Amino acid sequence: MPSLPSAQPAARSSVPGGPDTHGADPARGLMDSFGRRATDLRISLIDKCNLRCTYCMPAEGLPWLSKDQLLSAEEIRRLVHIGVNTLGVRELRLTGGEPLVRADLVEIIAALRADHPDLPIAMTTNAIGLERKAAALAEAGLTRVNISLDSVHRETFAQLTRRDSLEKVLIGVEAAAAAGLTPLKINAVLMRGINDVHAADLLDWSLERGFELRFIEQMPLDGDQQWNSAGTVSAAETRALLSERFVLSPTQENRDGAPAERFDVYPLGTSPDSIRIGEQGPPLGRVGVIASVTEPFCADCRRTRLTAEGRVMSCLFSNEEFDLMHLLRAPGTTDDEIAQAWAEAMWLKPAAHGTDRPGFDLASFHRPDRSMSAIGG
Repeated sequence: MPSLPSAQPAARSSVPGGPDTHGADPARGLMDSFGRRATDLRISLIDKCNLRCTYCMPAEGLPWLSKDQLLSAEEIRRLVHIGVNTLGVRELRLTGGEPLVRADLVEIIAALRADHPDLPIAMTTNAIGLERKAAALAEAGLTRVNISLDSVHRETFAQLTRRDSLEKVLIGVEAAAAAGLTPLKINAVLMRGINDVHAADLLDWSLERGFELRFIEQMPLDGDQQWNSAGTVSAAETRALLSERFVLSPTQENRDGAPAERFDVYPLGTSPDSIRIGEQGPPLGRVGVIASVTEPFCADCRRTRLTAEGRVMSCLFSNEEFDLMHLLRAPGTTDDEIAQAWAEAMWLKPAAHGTDRPGFDLASFHRPDRSMSAIGG
């Protein structure tokens, strides 16, 4: 891990080509020098996970943070308060690692809901153990969940996650739906030669249950550092695989900064003209594709991330992090000072993929030192 710059309040001129030259100002929210304003906050609650997904971490796991290195429940509460009340955050997602591993998860959500009655609070989880907590999480104020599930074939699931835990996940999925943590979304990463041939099966399974499936391109954030662009199952390939069994019709909605391109799903053989003129009945459901690698959406990115140890990551692929923990734990630090530091960190957000333009094969791209589990989705 490289040394971390401290996020100190200091004005910065716009990156060349950026439209904004005002510098970081909490009154304008989490604005960067390219005019993007982050309103979607993602906080990693813990770095530990009970799976070992091949696209995320090594088989042996990673060195976990100690409890005192993690943001405490009160520190999380304070940061969300600052984000919402001062910096314009409008959505919150709790991530990991695996958030369910955190013992005080229900208490954290209850406190956040008490502070922010109308804030959408989502959680990304692998659903292992969710059946024991789903009802309590819903009662505490969790709005909905995204569940990571790359295959409904047991052997394929075990190959991808290095754990024979598919049944535990499926039980957790059912519990989340029963508890009303909806709309429930399923997140899947396709791996070439492993589960890509089952893409349509997973969509069929999701449609039958009323879940929205989203396929996410594999990104260079695996702990084994084996990623290469040729191995990525692209969004175009994903759409082609699904189109062998379904008709996909792009939705006409404004994505409004959302990472997924969404499609209405119809039975195979449905005429595109009948969909266009409204003669076709309702779709079977929807599917999304998040093309972070081949069709990047960096120009409309609205996310700000906090790692489990309180570091701001303005970009998922950035190697530059800004430590808020030292401010949180320094006696006398005010909320305004933390807001200024956070705003300054986001002002430095790179244009795309941690550098000056999109592309993982560019000379300017330097692979992040952290894997996805250590960053938080």
